[in-house]
Amino acid sequence: MASPGPLADDCRSVVDRDLPGRTDPVVAELSGVIGGPVGRHALIGRSRFLTPLRVILLLAVVFLALGWSTKAACLQQAPNGPDGALGLDWSGSRQYTALCYSDTVPLYGAERLDEGAFPYKKSWEEKAGDGSTQQRYMEYPVLAGLYQYGSMKVAKAWDAVSWLPGALQVVLYFNVVALGLSLAWLVTVWATVLLAGRRVWDAALVAVSPLVVVHAFTNFDPLATAFAAGGLLGWARRRPVLAGVLLGLGGATKMYPLLLLGPLLVLCLRAGRMRPWWQAVAGAAAAWLVVNLPIALLFPAGWREFFRLNSERGADPDSIYNVITSFTGWRGFDGPLAAGETPTNLNTVSFMLFAATCVGIGYLALTAARRPRVAQLCFLVIAAFLLTNKVWSPQYSLWLVPLAVLALPHRRILLAWMTIDALVWVPRMYYYLGVQNKGLPEQWFTATVIVRDLAVVALCVLVIRQIRRPELDLVRGGGVDDPVGGVLDGAPDRPPGWLPAWLRPRERGTQAWSEAPAIR
Repeated sequence: MASPGPLADDCRSVVDRDLPGRTDPVVAELSGVIGGPVGRHALIGRSRFLTPLRVILLLAVVFLALGWSTKAACLQQAPNGPDGALGLDWSGSRQYTALCYSDTVPLYGAERLDEGAFPYKKSWEEKAGDGSTQQRYMEYPVLAGLYQYGSMKVAKAWDAVSWLPGALQVVLYFNVVALGLSLAWLVTVWATVLLAGRRVWDAALVAVSPLVVVHAFTNFDPLATAFAAGGLLGWARRRPVLAGVLLGLGGATKMYPLLLLGPLLVLCLRAGRMRPWWQAVAGAAAAWLVVNLPIALLFPAGWREFFRLNSERGADPDSIYNVITSFTGWRGFDGPLAAGETPTNLNTVSFMLFAATCVGIGYLALTAARRPRVAQLCFLVIAAFLLTNKVWSPQYSLWLVPLAVLALPHRRILLAWMTIDALVWVPRMYYYLGVQNKGLPEQWFTATVIVRDLAVVALCVLVIRQIRRPELDLVRGGGVDDPVGGVLDGAPDRPPGWLPAWLRPRERGTQAWSEAPAIR
């Protein structure tokens, strides 16, 4: 059969492309649904329409649709309002028994979006556990809050048009939010595909992850993953200012994308390429300030609400600190606290543990015989943050998905972790249901959290092992150094003279990547 087009100019990239249908037994078995693994004489990289990127994006759309369907039970309506008016049917704790809970739905009223209020300007009184009242504002970072406000405006505009299909405003709002989050996750998938290099099919795990089905619409985290993945793509394309701007916007949505500047700092220090890092930092700072400064000046109390709330909140049910309390009865680092009292000791311990892990990751990056890949260090830093932080909301696991795929492209291992993590949602919902309502005891839920945490720790161990033994790194086959490295890709190590000997690369550390032993 004639080829549909000319051969690619970069023939090596086509020949070296990873073909999981031939190399992965699980994928080879699954490929039987569409005719089996690609043939030995197939022309790889010549399709005009069904390219790997388009196939993976199509898979992502399918799994996003499945994700919406898991939340659909919480959008059902019933005549349960005054005089039989329609309202959401959450009777019998449907949000828990149907596993369909999403923060988006209750936040529509809780954040006063149903009133058309502008976030950070609007305040309200809320009763604390001790009976006192507290003034509250929008509790999300600025871009996440403005996204909610924009989605509310679209939902209200839709509701005002009589000839459009109607529903409760909160349902319209959820669907508008879900559409935007779907586009954000597709951007995450697109960027991961481009970052995966010759192992393009690894990115399919981002599209078909069980965590997408469960948590794509639990909160607003796909917005942050899109900025984070876009920032890494900008760095990979050697555009550090753009990378910094995207990471800064991500930090204005959820704080975690800013943490990715840490691994870039250590790797740039080792390679003696500090100028691009400073450019990225400048771009991130400028973008973050452009978004935050107007709100901070106009509505300072509302802008500070995110930081105040995160400072005062205690250990999240998914945190390791709550797990210890659940099984031992330990009363925490601060003991019993009054409503609104800051857990100072917990905040300090959580910060110090994270700082200690970052120091360890930095030492590993500086002293490894071969410079680690950007994705490897980024995964380790975000995993360390989640494991040591006092808050691990379930949808935060989405942060790890693209980074894990780029750092450790072992499909069966990653799919096992993602499945475990997604299944934690079931005992969590039934724990929230309450034992009195035939729910699960707390220890059933916290036991699954331990399994999830151990799975993430195991991934970290495997990533560290591949950093210490780069010949085991599948990404570095075929003479590849670091597809996400940008200015670091293929660069020799040139640590600054002031760096002490015990923080310098060991053995072959000063050797250029092209002179290193071949990857198995």
